[in-house]
Amino acid sequence: MNDPNTYEASPDLLRDKVILITGAGSGLGKALALRSACAGATVILCGRQKSKLDRVYDEIESSGGPQPALAPIDFASATAVEYDQLASVIEREFGRLDGLVHSAAILGDRTPLDQYDVPTWCKVLHIDLTAPFILTQVMLPNLRKSDDASIVFVSSSVAQRPKAYWGAYSVAKAGLEALSGMLAIEVESQANLRVNTVNPGAIRTPMRAAAYPAEKPAAVLAPDAVAGVFLYLLGADSRGVSGKHFNAQ
Repeated sequence: MNDPNTYEASPDLLRDKVILITGAGSGLGKALALRSACAGATVILCGRQKSKLDRVYDEIESSGGPQPALAPIDFASATAVEYDQLASVIEREFGRLDGLVHSAAILGDRTPLDQYDVPTWCKVLHIDLTAPFILTQVMLPNLRKSDDASIVFVSSSVAQRPKAYWGAYSVAKAGLEALSGMLAIEVESQANLRVNTVNPGAIRTPMRAAAYPAEKPAAVLAPDAVAGVFLYLLGADSRGVSGKHFNAQ
């Protein structure tokens, strides 16, 4: 039995797999994109800023990984047409999707609920919860065409243990936990598709720096340090594992 927290991926763990990672331009998403490519995956780099995606693209190519693909999209404003176009392009270019990692998120305000800005609340809930739902929905046909497909939602400690002043971010992550669990039950008869959530814990990302501006970056792990559990869930060693919540630390 593999221990997800100490899992070490083989160099060909994700060979020939097509994996879409949101938020791939920085932080956890970037780390997962690089590690997935290192394990042989063709990574579809999804994010808001194409310039950041381009740099990750170049890094993957320079390291000798499979040629990635770019999928710039702004989840704050993306229309139904844009979501459908992305799904259609993936079907046309690859014929299937083997993995989907929802890493994109925004923090929003850290303020008391009675002072929380309503437009910001709506934006955070849309990007952190509604957009992952929409993207999952439109990608399910491509995922079902895979022999071994995995969906991974990125959660947070404030999803299961609410803390004061975490506002819409906490609510959105709690919603993702519910969404993941519900979807896992709905697809449990489909042996080729599994759904799980991962709480990466405290890691060195721009979001963490915004949430804890006084914290020394060296006090927390680099995102790459928690990639093992994600690679485990994306690879064949986790077949049959679905509807679970994992803490990467």
